[in-house]
Amino acid sequence: MSDIGAAVVGTGFMGRVHVDGLRRLGVTVVGMVGSTPQRAVDAGLAPAFDTFEAMLADERVDVVHITTPNHLHHAQAKAALEAGKHVVCEKPLAMSSDESADLLETARRTGLVHAVNHNLRFYPLVQHLRGAIEAGELGKIRLVSGHYLQDWLMREADWNWRVDRSLGGALRAVGDIGSHWMDMTQFLTGLRITSVMADLARFVETRDSREVRTEDAATILLHFEGGVHGSVVVSQVSPGRKNQLAFEIDGAQSAAAWSSEDPDELWIGHGDRPNQVLARDPNLMNELGRAASFVPGGHVEGYADTFRALFGAVYAAVAAGRPATNHPTFADGHDMMLVMDAVARSAGDGRWVHVER
Repeated sequence: MSDIGAAVVGTGFMGRVHVDGLRRLGVTVVGMVGSTPQRAVDAGLAPAFDTFEAMLADERVDVVHITTPNHLHHAQAKAALEAGKHVVCEKPLAMSSDESADLLETARRTGLVHAVNHNLRFYPLVQHLRGAIEAGELGKIRLVSGHYLQDWLMREADWNWRVDRSLGGALRAVGDIGSHWMDMTQFLTGLRITSVMADLARFVETRDSREVRTEDAATILLHFEGGVHGSVVVSQVSPGRKNQLAFEIDGAQSAAAWSSEDPDELWIGHGDRPNQVLARDPNLMNELGRAASFVPGGHVEGYADTFRALFGAVYAAVAAGRPATNHPTFADGHDMMLVMDAVARSAGDGRWVHVER
């Protein structure tokens, strides 16, 4: 894939991870765009473009990766599509469902490849479980439960642009990490969330002498298609939890549970025989799991590897010259914005709210 050129917009943590994933895949990183030219130079990861517009005008750039703060996603992703560039955008796709709908329409009109970075779908055992559920190995799904917990915003001195509604959006913990959990469980079950009952909590009222207007945590009851019930706890103020996404999916025949802090083990529960722990091993997984796995069993694959796996699917579509459906697209990003709308309305009204699709 070295004949495909990429540019990364944003020089923070996510920008660095994107550059790493692209290079491991063999994609040429033509350059980076920072909030200032010097920021891009200081990042030292790739040549620096003077401006976003200069990057768009560069014919060597085939794909643009948007890793900037959320309030910039819509304008930058739309400009890249209009310039004829394929786009990979960080989540959330936009600040509102109106913006995400506009991006989806633009992507479809241009016929370009478009992806949202719900990279956590691409842990090998998550992919394996998707195939197992599709094959009916759990039976009819009944219940989905879990959490996504972090502690990086537990102190009053902790501040990040995501805390600011004008930069990150109205939902912070739910939009930042809860969206990953809900996207993953929709992906795994093949069932969309149809309604929500959300309770948002803010425990730290001021941060770095600034008023906080976004949530620190949330508890959300969920209804999925097919009568499936669910619940999730989301928190960015849970001491000791650095970054744990965990779920359990209970079917009529078996159950499955997984945690991102132990990504190479999938627990499989049975009611009539001993439970199992499936270790990540390409020789033991189904086709979907093997496709997302890069190293033999016993060699841990983690967070950074999910980017390479997702980008591999995206760049295969770019090489083929047409959009694909084996990775999260702007349609998935827009759908999650509609779920976020329902969460915000539910929390505000204190009632169950249907997801308006």
